[in-house]
Amino acid sequence: MVHHVSARPLDVGLTLGPLGHGPFDPAFHRAGDGSVWRTTLTSTGPVTQRFMTVGPREVLVHLWGDGAPQSADELPILLGEDEDTTGFAPPAKLRDAQRRATGLRLVVTGMVLEALVPAVLEQRVQTPIAHRAWRRLLARYGLRAPGPAPAGMRVVPDARTWARIPEWDWHRAGIDPARARTITRCAAVAPRLEEASAMPRAEARSRLERVVGVGAWTSAETAQRAFGDADAVSVGDFHLAATVGWVLTGRRTDDVGMLRLLDPYTPYRHRLTRLVLLDHHPGAPRRGPRRPLSEYRAF
Repeated sequence: MVHHVSARPLDVGLTLGPLGHGPFDPAFHRAGDGSVWRTTLTSTGPVTQRFMTVGPREVLVHLWGDGAPQSADELPILLGEDEDTTGFAPPAKLRDAQRRATGLRLVVTGMVLEALVPAVLEQRVQTPIAHRAWRRLLARYGLRAPGPAPAGMRVVPDARTWARIPEWDWHRAGIDPARARTITRCAAVAPRLEEASAMPRAEARSRLERVVGVGAWTSAETAQRAFGDADAVSVGDFHLAATVGWVLTGRRTDDVGMLRLLDPYTPYRHRLTRLVLLDHHPGAPRRGPRRPLSEYRAF
């Protein structure tokens, strides 16, 4: 067990929240007692983590598995202790949100492929469809979580396993050939992608985007989780631009308009969008009927 004490407020739920992919993610679980469970595959082996907040700046972390010692050493990085927010000043409309989220950090996993795969799964499809595929793939190919993890928890597969998933299992999970090929290509060059964690952010994202099928949206989503990139904006997101425009100006906007609104907050544009999404605002009015969920397996 590690007793982690921070020098400033720490909200574990908000900080680790982006690592969860849906309410039934096999690698991420919020328990009824307020604890947060997470699994990951470190370079030294799998690990199960249980985070329990015991104070506004304190958290107890239980660790199980071969990767536990490495995970313990990397906890300060994971929890954003190195994050520098000097100079970040959100607009007046978001100051209440900032006060409510005083313990928000930008998580830094350092695990590129682990963040990249679910981002690819979420390309061009409705979120519930992507989350369902993630659950099915981890249930079939993930490792059993070490220790007394909640039932059904799994550890993400390694690169070799992702690369060897047969075509029919991608199809059964509802993944079209284009996204399946992108994940396979990423897995084939995983060591090169993992090196991006130590690169300057622009170079890191450029390396990710050299893989065919990985565009600006996917690299941004990966950079936010793996690198804690405070400036990575998810351009191309189905709802983000409209929500940013609505919260900041009361009007919907597109990606170009969103970037114009966010430009004064460089290099903290992603951090600002986190506050936008956490703000308890009704959001931009929707246009048109909701689309029914589209299952690739039915094609």
